[in-house]
Amino acid sequence: MTQGPLPDDRLPQEPVDADEPPAASDERRYPSTIGGAFYLVILLTTAVGFVIVVTGDWRVGIRWLALSLVAASAARLVLPERDAGMLAVRDRWFDCVLLAGVGAALLFLAQTIPDQPV
Repeated sequence: MTQGPLPDDRLPQEPVDADEPPAASDERRYPSTIGGAFYLVILLTTAVGFVIVVTGDWRVGIRWLALSLVAASAARLVLPERDAGMLAVRDRWFDCVLLAGVGAALLFLAQTIPDQPV
């Protein structure tokens, strides 16, 4: 008896033996693209910005956040699609405009909000 294609046109998978070790690709934990490395650096600078906001001068922390978003936008703009990694969420123009726009808005707000008495 032959079985027709599955509803979602995938080929049937063979059963996996539980005693087999995982494939080598399952063990890799480092970024596989240069975009992945940029993504990790941007995450790190964003975390630094949040720590600065919580523990110190909020304007400096917001500037760190804004500059990390602008850097993400620049990286997304120059990296090819196959190397963009997790920076590539939607179309290149949408990612770049959104990241740069939010970064610019944060920089503008950090500069223009007047100091409040404590």
